[in-house]
Amino acid sequence: MTVVKTLAAYEIVQSVHPHPVTERDELGMAVGKAIDSALARYSHAFRESRRPTATAMQRFAAETLEEELADADLHLSPSDRDVQLLQVAGVLQAFRRSEVMGLLRPRSRLVLINGQVGFYAQPDYWNGRDRFYEMKSYRAPPISPAVGLQLQLFQLAFPGLTAVLASFDRHSSPVATNLLEIPPLELEEKDRLLRLAFRIGAELGKEKVLEYIDNPVVRYSLAEL
Repeated sequence: MTVVKTLAAYEIVQSVHPHPVTERDELGMAVGKAIDSALARYSHAFRESRRPTATAMQRFAAETLEEELADADLHLSPSDRDVQLLQVAGVLQAFRRSEVMGLLRPRSRLVLINGQVGFYAQPDYWNGRDRFYEMKSYRAPPISPAVGLQLQLFQLAFPGLTAVLASFDRHSSPVATNLLEIPPLELEEKDRLLRLAFRIGAELGKEKVLEYIDNPVVRYSLAEL
């Protein structure tokens, strides 16, 4: 058996760019979860040639938001809740008009470095051929260091594919859509990222038996670690 240390890509991002969670962050995460859940269901149904109504998807998103708010022990006034639901509805409509509509989420991949340390990476959507998309429900450009690192880790997991940051700014009216292609990784940057991931994974990763891991594995080798 081969024992390796693994962690998730977001754990690497959090380690490099720590950020204390505020109540505003918790609200944003709750709204984001409601949007993500609704869009995942919406896109899957569209791909199967079903046409769920916008009203049905908004109802599902509203129910998810209520659950997320309860889990986070957040309490909104009726007017504040209406504002959030209006933003959710705007993102659903903008998503429906975008090229991301109908795409599925790829399987999580394990990026394995020197056969010892790995991280799991799973962007939000891909077309199954040459592009993957990471989605944000806020104005992403200019790209923050944390989001930039997240995208680069996904590029390591999906080499040769074009990375696209798809942002749907729920704070604008109407919702502004921006699809931004991310430049490919240069060799020096790829080497730096792999060494960073290896170092953090070796420190924070949990041991797993490689032969029991069912995810697709993308292997990289580094010299002089």
